[in-house]
Amino acid sequence: MKIYRGDRTIDGVSVTVDGVLLPERTDIREISRDGFEWSYEGIAPAQLALAILADHFGAPGPALQNYERFMRSVVANFGNEWEFTSADIEASLTARAA
Repeated sequence: MKIYRGDRTIDGVSVTVDGVLLPERTDIREISRDGFEWSYEGIAPAQLALAILADHFGAPGPALQNYERFMRSVVANFGNEWEFTSADIEASLTARAA
């Protein structure tokens, strides 16, 4: 199970998956030129949602189909420090589909 972690400090934001920096995945879609953010709805949180889902699914298609709803329901509600697992992602996607 993968573990995604985010931290906001005076030096900026850091997002990792299993301890390795999460790529922004602007190769799939460049939503934000300013990198990742969270705790609100906007373009930088949308970029984070896309990157998390692309990593989780291992493919761009499902990530592109789900990132906006995932951003609104999950990423917009993250605190300054957060941890989310692949099981949490599956649960949030399943809850939205129901």
